[in-house]
Amino acid sequence: MTTSTPRPRSRLLRALAPFARPSLIGSPPRGRRELRGKALWIGIWLVFLVDPLDDLLGGAHTAPARTAGWADLLVFVGCYLTLVMRDVTRAHTTARSLVPLALMLALAVALPLGLGDSWYVLLVYFAVSCAAALPLPYSRYAVVASAPLLLALPPLRGHEPEWSTLIPVLLGGFAMTGVRELVRTTVELRHARATVAQLAANEERLRLARDLHDLLGHSLSLITLKSELAGRTLPARPAEAARQVTEIEQVGRQALTDVRAAVGGYRQPTLDGELAGARVALTTVGIEAQLPERTPALPPEPAAALAWVLREAVTNVVRHSGARTCRVTLTRRQSLQGPYLDLRVEDDGTGPGGAAPGHGITGLRERLAEVDGTLTTGAARAGRRGGFALTAHVPLDETGSRLPA
Repeated sequence: MTTSTPRPRSRLLRALAPFARPSLIGSPPRGRRELRGKALWIGIWLVFLVDPLDDLLGGAHTAPARTAGWADLLVFVGCYLTLVMRDVTRAHTTARSLVPLALMLALAVALPLGLGDSWYVLLVYFAVSCAAALPLPYSRYAVVASAPLLLALPPLRGHEPEWSTLIPVLLGGFAMTGVRELVRTTVELRHARATVAQLAANEERLRLARDLHDLLGHSLSLITLKSELAGRTLPARPAEAARQVTEIEQVGRQALTDVRAAVGGYRQPTLDGELAGARVALTTVGIEAQLPERTPALPPEPAAALAWVLREAVTNVVRHSGARTCRVTLTRRQSLQGPYLDLRVEDDGTGPGGAAPGHGITGLRERLAEVDGTLTTGAARAGRRGGFALTAHVPLDETGSRLPA
């Protein structure tokens, strides 16, 4: 075989070419459009194989040599595209990657020795393929190991080695490893964003479910109780039954308003409003309500949390306790950590009965946690049948949360 005269072309530009568009060398494409774009931008940089093509078209070789050169070049380009078009964020250590790399290495060594210096550019593409296909630690070693081939091949052909040719191979290979890290980071960021969005959606669903439970559980319990009372009083006391029906209508309208406000995320219950609602609910079922006359001035968030606690606690008393008396107290206390407010709801009913906490109690703990509060439950101090007590602890600041004297 004859050889052609080396041409003074810039190997540095050839080294930069295969990875000039790293954003397109990433995770698997989402559609045909991305696949076409990725193939286009990777294929464009094959134009820097113009030296081997010019060598084959120049007529400096025999017909068998040109035929072998065309076939080998097509095989080399096919292996290169197979490796670089794959997902560079994953390491492919199977034969599907190792066999094409071995074939590329053999061609990148044999073609320069057989056809001339114009074919040295194949080593740049081989280094880029190693960086794209091998696991990251091994890819660095492969890039470093491929660089000395550019120094070893010219002496085999009777030429002096060119140290400057090391730059394209090293720069191309290590730049591709940087591209892989960049793409991997981008893919992880995309997944993290999707995860954060999913968590935010789940949190919003939990918030809405908790609000609807607290809102509808109280209102529907009151509607049920008033409906039962109206049914019992209808034959003998129609006026009393009519009054209960009117109150049912009012509670239903308020529940509808509350649900609409909760869906919009604007409703914040107040302690005063919940105390008034607790008095109505307890009185309706014949439970004596012992409630505070005045409420403390609190910031909106702790006040809303305590209001939800009061609503859920009174709803549980009305539904499950069978109590004769329900007592609600608000007490300001002092601890080493600072002042705090206790909201305690206590009844003389049948007690907890060993049941596990339901969704309502779990939701209250979550609400209080948002304002650094806590919730405790247990047997009441008073009550011949045991009773049940629920206490919410909310920290206060020295200036903005005070109980009236």
